[in-house]
Amino acid sequence: MSQRREERLQIPALGEYYDDLLDIDAELNNRTRVQQAQSLLSEKLQERIPSIKERVQYLADKNGMTFDHMWGEILAKRGKVTNFTNIPVEENKEN
Repeated sequence: MSQRREERLQIPALGEYYDDLLDIDAELNNRTRVQQAQSLLSEKLQERIPSIKERVQYLADKNGMTFDHMWGEILAKRGKVTNFTNIPVEENKEN
């Protein structure tokens, strides 16, 4: 069984202005700063899903593999092991 790698995301200082905005936004939404920052980041990533998928598909096409295999390759490069990272190369040549 593989051990799941846990990391706490660390973000550099936002600067005084954005730090204040985060405090105010968190207060208005009745959340902690961490909860609000997590929410904002998740929301932005959600908006970017179509663009991210398009870029992964481009790389998959360029390298002669399926979308899933390229997705797995990228995750594996980051040290994450998933079902996507265990796809044999021979299967991916079909698509």
